[in-house]
Amino acid sequence: MLVSPSILYQHCYGKYAIAAVNVFTMEQVHGLFAAAQKFGAPVIVQITPAARNYAHPIMLIAMVKAAEEIYPDVVYAIHLDHGVESHVFDAISQGYTSVMIDASHDPFELNISRTKAVVERAHAGGLVVEAELGVLSGVEDDLEVEDRDALYTNPQQAKEFVERTGCDSLAIAVGTSHGAYKFSGGQGIQFHILEKIQLELPGYPLVLHGSSLVDKHEVAMINEYGGNLKEDAAGVTDAELQRSIQYGICKVNIATDLRLLWARVHREFFVQSPELFDPVIPGKKYMAAYQEFMGKRFGVLGASGQSAAIKSIYYAEK
Repeated sequence: MLVSPSILYQHCYGKYAIAAVNVFTMEQVHGLFAAAQKFGAPVIVQITPAARNYAHPIMLIAMVKAAEEIYPDVVYAIHLDHGVESHVFDAISQGYTSVMIDASHDPFELNISRTKAVVERAHAGGLVVEAELGVLSGVEDDLEVEDRDALYTNPQQAKEFVERTGCDSLAIAVGTSHGAYKFSGGQGIQFHILEKIQLELPGYPLVLHGSSLVDKHEVAMINEYGGNLKEDAAGVTDAELQRSIQYGICKVNIATDLRLLWARVHREFFVQSPELFDPVIPGKKYMAAYQEFMGKRFGVLGASGQSAAIKSIYYAEK
């Protein structure tokens, strides 16, 4: 069942978080929907500009729509992740339920003007908009606390930004980053900033980008089978994710973990079975591992079994 993320956020706020998962391939779409159906967890299917360039927008939407037929019990939304205006405007007419305009690297006023223009157009088409304030660019160990805080989302600016743009959810910078190296110096999520943002925006859905776990065992296995990842790759802990939910985090983005899983499964398979070359065999192994991994993530986020309640509310309001 395709729904707006706004329905998911209304139901989950303060109780659990929705996994928003980037997909590029058929195997990932199958793995995500199979896991969502098995564990009864609502999900947000995320498609990036890079994925659109790789697989083509029409192909990606067709795979997601096909998955809805194959896994009819799944409650899901389709979201454009980290888009610019051209991607956003395409997505509005392509069956997405939400879009993200990423103008976070622009000056504050320009970010506001670009986001507001997208909000007006997306709302007219019935879509909700995620925006971003603050830069997920890593934290330097030798900066003073005041300097480090300047890299994060400013709580007062967050309130002004939401009020002036009308965006429906806000991705905030509170210590995470994209890729396998989430934190510098082990600082972790800055909960003192997250708490202040929630106080400025009570009841408002916040988004945590760069939220993969980066399992050290997976990193070690990748390296054992020929990889060369840094051993100090670090992600967001389960405890941090669970704590962040009480401060308004409704949407948790996951991408790196599934790439690491892909690398581990395929490296392990071809090293252990060098005589084989059929892509179907490791593909099946990846889908099975993907489903198992996402089941654990749903459990951590508290999302397992929540789809039934969302359906009941959805149909009661019809």
